[in-house]
Amino acid sequence: MKRILGTLSAVGLSMLLLNSCSKDKDPKDSDVFIGSYEGNIAYKSNTDDKSTSNGKVTVSKVGDTYNFAFSDGIPNVNGISFIKEDEEFSINVGSSATSYIRINASKLVMLYKVDDQLWTANCTR
Repeated sequence: MKRILGTLSAVGLSMLLLNSCSKDKDPKDSDVFIGSYEGNIAYKSNTDDKSTSNGKVTVSKVGDTYNFAFSDGIPNVNGISFIKEDEEFSINVGSSATSYIRINASKLVMLYKVDDQLWTANCTR
């Protein structure tokens, strides 16, 4: 019985993840989302400076919290909350003219600063 329940749970989770990966799926429309955006990414701090035009950001969302996993050794940005900016985009809570993350089904734009660290991304799906 445990084996059957385990198998059913694994199948259900797989179906949920596959559904959340659809390229036309907008993160704001789902409580669970995983998607990859590709393009220009960069990171700068007092001790580090990395950038690439062929980078990747994997976005995961559970509930209202987003996590951004960067390729190329760039540190991740985790635990970000969003609000609906307009019909097309969502924007992070606490955004300003000099620090924001905008995301929808096809585009991720980021200029995010925390202390001496700065992340940028201009990516598409």
